Amino acid sequence: MIVLAIDTAGAACATAVYDSDQDRILSEVSEVIGKGHAEKLMAMVDEVLAKADKALPDLHRIAVTIGPGSFTGIRVGLAAARGLALALGIDVVGISTLSVLALAYREETEGRNGEVLAAMDAKRDEVYTQRFGAGGETVDAPALVSVSDFLQMAAGVGGVAGSGRHLLPQGHKDLLPEESAMDRFPIEHVARLGAVAEVLGKPKPLYLRGPDAKPQTGFAVARVDAHA
Repeated sequence: MIVLAIDTAGAACATAVYDSDQDRILSEVSEVIGKGHAEKLMAMVDEVLAKADKALPDLHRIAVTIGPGSFTGIRVGLAAARGLALALGIDVVGISTLSVLALAYREETEGRNGEVLAAMDAKRDEVYTQRFGAGGETVDAPALVSVSDFLQMAAGVGGVAGSGRHLLPQGHKDLLPEESAMDRFPIEHVARLGAVAEVLGKPKPLYLRGPDAKPQTGFAVARVDAHA
């Protein structure tokens, strides 16, 4: 199976082409851009396909990150992935960024920590969390919890993956001093998870918190009746 993977959920805009039969990444293109995913993404899709010596009709599936992450970035990636899948008549699957963090952590530690808690610092004294078993299976649903609840959860697992690690007490055995506090979602792991993910219809954004932008109804201008 040839999979096109797309990630726009964080600061990076990334694409990859993965051959699941060979378990091999044929090509990948990634750039940390912060914003502007909509302007970059489709050019990156063209570039990654060219580097893999593939064309759109060669694809069998598209995998795209659905969050938690950037509200705008997630919508850009989902719209592109669903549009391409519809045009090509192929499946599209959504991949949680929490599952990507857990897989990356498990590979880095060679799976020696057993159960993994994926945790993203959501700011405002909150954390996006989800637990994964020793085999990568989900233990619970993704959730938005308080920092205090997260610290209790972290005490009962083998390892913590993601930026939530920086909320752990100083000197915690699972905290690596040299690692960045920014969450990164390796595109190769998005591709591998996408190849084995169950197809559940059109993927939707995984929003665990409402948008920051709120309608300012108190300042709305009253509608003028043209017949008055």
